[in-house]
Amino acid sequence: MAPAVQSSMRKAQPPPSERSTVLGWLHKNLFDGWLNSVLTIITLGLILALLRPFFNWALNTARWEVIPANINLIMRGQYPAEQAVRLWIVLILLAFVVGFAWAANTKLIQGELIVVFAIPLLLLLVPFFSGETRIYLLVMEAAALIGYGIGRFVPEKRSSLGVWALLAYAVVMLIILRGGSGETGIWAGVPTTLWGGLLLSLLLAVFGITISFPLGVLLALGRQSKLPAIRMVSVLYIEFIRGVPLISLLFMAQVMLQLFLPDGFPTIDRALRALAAITLFSAAYTAENVRGGLQSIPKGQYEAADAMGLSAFQSMTYIILPQALRAVIPVLVGQFISLFKDTSLVALVGLFDLLGIARSILGNPNWLGTHQEVYAFIGLLYWIFSYSMSYTSRRLETSLAVANR
Repeated sequence: MAPAVQSSMRKAQPPPSERSTVLGWLHKNLFDGWLNSVLTIITLGLILALLRPFFNWALNTARWEVIPANINLIMRGQYPAEQAVRLWIVLILLAFVVGFAWAANTKLIQGELIVVFAIPLLLLLVPFFSGETRIYLLVMEAAALIGYGIGRFVPEKRSSLGVWALLAYAVVMLIILRGGSGETGIWAGVPTTLWGGLLLSLLLAVFGITISFPLGVLLALGRQSKLPAIRMVSVLYIEFIRGVPLISLLFMAQVMLQLFLPDGFPTIDRALRALAAITLFSAAYTAENVRGGLQSIPKGQYEAADAMGLSAFQSMTYIILPQALRAVIPVLVGQFISLFKDTSLVALVGLFDLLGIARSILGNPNWLGTHQEVYAFIGLLYWIFSYSMSYTSRRLETSLAVANR
């Protein structure tokens, strides 16, 4: 009874009206007492003193004209300008599919949905975008709203259509970006060697995550298998991959991957070799993260599945694995964020991702001395996508009530 008595005597929290307001948050976290108020004021003074030189550089000294002059290069690399309309088609289809998938999975209009739909409208405020770009952004907004309106008619028992739409979009996107076999025309083939900038970084990260996740789950299950051969192969793969740095795998993929393929097999370009190395590397770490989640499941869950007469496959698919994956969501998302940032290493093997494009811009005599501006903008892009993944992870944890289980 002692803990109950002690908990009842704790300081009561302020009413929700105070906790949900800005002033309530400031009072609770920054100005709760005279000591915290003094520390807050001193800390703010130090932050302002440290940031003053930065703001002086950013507002008065920096040559930001380097960004609008090279924005197309940063976004798409060497992708031909005459084929850039295909990139807009991909983005418009993405907006449609995201709106459709969101409405198919949930009929609620949440704050995150408003933010997602507001992104094209916010990009209209970028001063150096051309009129054509602004028209495409408006078309993206319209496509998202149309997709959302269509998805509202999908019954709840068919909510998986949103996931299938995203998977189908991934295939269609690659077909559109790659094009046909001709060298001219609106459907001319664009080899992956010309893909670069943000386009290449996102493709490597998205497909690396998508492919490595199921492979990592299979490796985690294989490491816990009762069959010695499967367990041994899984352990050797995981420990070998985790024992070498990613950059060494990238170099090995560029030099040796073709040697493991049969004679007469088409030559794999550098972007696909880099994707193979990133996928194999991420799968090993995903396997260990998933294995940690599997080991956290109580033995009683397995016994309950056996008592219900479920087979080993059914118990793992419907009971054990969902709980294990839910428990390791923060770890998995942290790994995926790291994977997205690690795609910058492909610049060392001759690919022009965001970092490679930044180096090429700085090699232009017209932009000598703009290292700070270019790398600051590239860092901002990495931060935006990394924070978006982190925010999505937190919302997913809240919806699944991970912290309360």
